[in-house]
Amino acid sequence: MLTPHRDDTTGESTGESTGERAEELARQWVRQRGRLVGVAYAVLGSRAEAEDVVADCWLRLVGADAAERVRDVEAWATVAVARRALDVLRSARSRRESYVGPWLPEPLVTGDPVAGGAAAGDPADRVTLDERVSYALMVVLETLTPAERTAWVLHELFGVPFADVARAVGRSPAAVRQLAGRARAHVAAGAGRVEVDPGEHRRVTAAFLAATAGGDLGALLALLDPAVVLTSDGGGVVSAARRSVHGADRVARFLAGLARKHLDGAVVRVVRVNGGPGFAVADASGPVLVGALTVVSGTVRRVDLVLAPAKLPTDPPPAPTGA
Repeated sequence: MLTPHRDDTTGESTGESTGERAEELARQWVRQRGRLVGVAYAVLGSRAEAEDVVADCWLRLVGADAAERVRDVEAWATVAVARRALDVLRSARSRRESYVGPWLPEPLVTGDPVAGGAAAGDPADRVTLDERVSYALMVVLETLTPAERTAWVLHELFGVPFADVARAVGRSPAAVRQLAGRARAHVAAGAGRVEVDPGEHRRVTAAFLAATAGGDLGALLALLDPAVVLTSDGGGVVSAARRSVHGADRVARFLAGLARKHLDGAVVRVVRVNGGPGFAVADASGPVLVGALTVVSGTVRRVDLVLAPAKLPTDPPPAPTGA
């Protein structure tokens, strides 16, 4: 059966069948899905919540298109996903305030950077984020208001015009320009863009892991910035520091204790965490923790450790080298 969809530019009916239109919408959605999950994840800091938002907006797109043909699916979907993610973030703020210990974003673990980067799988299912969206940046985004974060993510990361940002945030274009400007200043102060050679980052990460696993406090202290900050997120489920640890000596001793507890018999590998070198630890029962390092001038300035089981990758534990 042909259902006459109205073309908004000509006012004429297209004569396109409902089946053909459904297939075209699905094709466009699949092409954009990675980008849309990226938008939702950058706003929310949770891959699981981002997936839920995108799935919900697909159903909304189908309904909206049935009522009136959606001419620009990409623009419609970007605004819809951002608006829905903003709503979810606002409702999640109260839960995060009662969270046990520090709340860290869910890390995106995509594979061994030395072995070739992204994990295997359908490219449409990968989050559209790269090295510019470091884990440290995601941590800084947690300090913004929901509206500031959404405006910054849409405009700065995904190049969305302010007119569309305004539709997503529910404010005027002038107001979202101010939101984005405040967010930009805050991000620059908290996570200034420092260019780090990927090779240097990998070398520092490997040296950090070797010193930690070997319990070599001297080597660790040589790698840590004097003002280094370590944050660990156990979600109240597993043991983790309830507050951030500051200073090279305290961080080194904390890491030595963590290694004694978690590294015996475990498999440690260098992986990509939000596009940059990080590490993952797994034992026979599955993933134990994911860590991300912020490296500046050859030293580690931030250590972020995610131990909360709900935020860890669900992949099987990696096999030991040579297995």
